[in-house]
Amino acid sequence: MKLNMLLSDYLIWGLALVVLGFMLWGIRYPHWRQPWQAVIAHSISASAATILLFYVIIGLVDSIHFNVKLPQGGTELRSLLDISVRPFGEQTEETYSAPFSKHLFTESVIELANGEKTRGFSPLVYSQGNRRDILTRAARGFVFGLATGLIGFVIFTLIYRFYYKKSWRTRTIAWLSIWITLTGLCILVWMCALLATHYYILGTDKIGRDVFYETIKSIRTGLIIGTITTLFALPFALFLGTLAGYYRGWVDDLIQYAYTTLSSIPGVLLISASVLVLQTYMSTHAANYPTLAQRADVRLLALCFILGITGWASLCRFLRGETLKLRNLEYVDAARTFGVTQLRIILRHIIPNVFHIVIITLVLDFSLLVLTESVLSYIGVGVDPTTMSWGNMINSSRLELAREPVVWWPLLAALVAMFGLVLAANVVADAVRDAFDPYLRIQS
Repeated sequence: MKLNMLLSDYLIWGLALVVLGFMLWGIRYPHWRQPWQAVIAHSISASAATILLFYVIIGLVDSIHFNVKLPQGGTELRSLLDISVRPFGEQTEETYSAPFSKHLFTESVIELANGEKTRGFSPLVYSQGNRRDILTRAARGFVFGLATGLIGFVIFTLIYRFYYKKSWRTRTIAWLSIWITLTGLCILVWMCALLATHYYILGTDKIGRDVFYETIKSIRTGLIIGTITTLFALPFALFLGTLAGYYRGWVDDLIQYAYTTLSSIPGVLLISASVLVLQTYMSTHAANYPTLAQRADVRLLALCFILGITGWASLCRFLRGETLKLRNLEYVDAARTFGVTQLRIILRHIIPNVFHIVIITLVLDFSLLVLTESVLSYIGVGVDPTTMSWGNMINSSRLELAREPVVWWPLLAALVAMFGLVLAANVVADAVRDAFDPYLRIQS
């Protein structure tokens, strides 16, 4: 087993380390520490932040790849998540099977022991339990998860009292809500861990893959689309927005013309055209992408780049308007009087005072980008078909909704997982907006 990180792995881990470093740096300053304390001081936003962190941890674990030797020879690229959840990620059937079912969803020709053939529902290879075993495993997972949460709470309470010499209840952080949410997640993880190794808890898809496994693997794709896209969009918006607002004149007119023209083009058409050009290029230069994993990774990052360069206009417009107000304030005039260069004024006095808009906009756009990937994959111009994503799951399920009986579980699994991530991100985004917006802070 040899470490073999993809380019997207380096980017998402680099972004995570940058965010962590920024938080450790900002916690020393009250004007950064107090807004973030306000976010996790409320029960709902603290619980949502915990759920969002749970998604992020899964995505980061799935972003560490290794070359694993196969028993039959050769190697295969697998993530740390794939290795951790074995063997249920490797189990496959012939075709669809319903959640917790013991047989396939459709009839097929079955050969009996005496050699005769008949039509019926073939039994599954990896799911042969009964209802009593399912309830037993679920109850055991509930007990283990609850015990894990209680043990963690006791350890946290003792450490907190020993370190701070006081109770955690005196802090301005909603520790109780965080603990309740963590306990619920522990219960969910334990139940899924005990059931998924013996049953298809969310059924199988058309080619027999575990839908629960696909749902978990799709978290990484959603997080990459929602975060790496900001790496491409932020430099355009921050640089051009502050330049337009500070210099005004022909610079402002040129930048306004650029983002107004970009905003006038329908976003879906522009993204679709860019993706189709990329697909044509990759098809004619297939030798540059020797493996399917590299091809899928390049297409994923290219989609992030396309979304980034087509989605910076709104943030640029906000930053331009805020810079127009800041450039006429007294401390900026004082800096000019003392001979401070214009570049230094922008870097030291303008950008730090518009950064709350950057944080608010990026957090609010995260859930929108996750939904955008699903829509693009649904119309066939999203991520590579071999990449597991909620959009691909929805796209592959749409034709099955017209059959009788309906194959509903892949669509439901993707929607529930995406709903959990988007809802948690939206709740945290609302709390971040309320905490960082100076006008709301003054009114409160």
